Amino acid sequence: MHVVQMLTPDGRRVDHEEDPALAAHAATLTAEDLRGMYRDMALARRVDVEATALQRQGELGLWASLLGQEAAQVGSARATLPQDRLFPTYREHAVAMVRGVDPAHVLSLFRGVDRGGWDVEATGVSPYALVIGSQTLHATGYAMGVQRDGAVGTGDPARDACVLAYFGDGASSQGDVNEAFVFATAYQAPVVFVCQNNQWAISVPAERQTRVPIAQRASGFGFPGVRVDGNDVVACYAVVRAAAERARAGEGPTLVEAFTYRMGAHTTSDDPGRYRPSVEVEQWRARDPLTRLEAHLRRDHGADDAFFADVAREGDTAASRLRRAVLEMPDPEPGSMFDHAYAAEHPQVEEERAWYAAYLAGLDGEEGRTA
Repeated sequence: MHVVQMLTPDGRRVDHEEDPALAAHAATLTAEDLRGMYRDMALARRVDVEATALQRQGELGLWASLLGQEAAQVGSARATLPQDRLFPTYREHAVAMVRGVDPAHVLSLFRGVDRGGWDVEATGVSPYALVIGSQTLHATGYAMGVQRDGAVGTGDPARDACVLAYFGDGASSQGDVNEAFVFATAYQAPVVFVCQNNQWAISVPAERQTRVPIAQRASGFGFPGVRVDGNDVVACYAVVRAAAERARAGEGPTLVEAFTYRMGAHTTSDDPGRYRPSVEVEQWRARDPLTRLEAHLRRDHGADDAFFADVAREGDTAASRLRRAVLEMPDPEPGSMFDHAYAAEHPQVEEERAWYAAYLAGLDGEEGRTA
């Protein structure tokens, strides 16, 4: 299956003559846009490094690294409009940052002090989904709602909206994802499915899950599928922008497979050295999305050492602020977990709240007798 690429691994620009629409979208990117994309990717990577360190030091319960997937996330997120809604998994940290989510709010979830503290309506980013594949159904249902609200196909660029549903190659084997495809195509819902195929569903390689490219599966459901170089931020932007415009126009769903690689572990509880060869990792290291865009910016857009040094300093400052914010997060009151189960009080929830309070009081008594 053809892979859309617009920046080669050494940073050279490639004209995409096969699809003039994609080429036109890529051509809209200015030198300033490309610098902004580099900044987004570099800051997301620096935040990711800091979060991994915080988890290793016992400050986070878990962390899912995005290392290697920055281009797929930044390119796709930058292709959206403010009225679009994005449904992430638990690894879309760069997506969240591009849309204005404070990284501290993302880390608060992994620290266990809240259930995702950002403003969904202001950012357009729904809470992280830890149940594999569930967010694709949520996204499709939301897209059907957008459709019924009359915010699709009106021709008004300030009104028409679409939905992005992120998932991984592992989730593509889940029933939820396939059910989402069925509903999306049956109702021509304005949803773009963005699969970040990072080659490994924890320890299971992609070839154990599918005999054809994941993007090719879309044809069996009756909608288009596109495979894009997931380490090429320009191509990711162009492909997702085209798919999003198609969705907003009322032309239905698209499946975008961003062919990339998970450079780190699945999560901090995983040891990838037990199941994948180091030579494979080194091969993909040569396709790093940041070094690719850096080479392009230096060669074609006059970016110098001062620019990259400024971005690095900004990343260090952001990481320092993030560390302070995490260490200063207050522990939640235990009973607060019951506060937002329902919009109004519910007798069963109140019964469970009372039971839990009595349980905690009993623990306090046990500690007192032990002392």
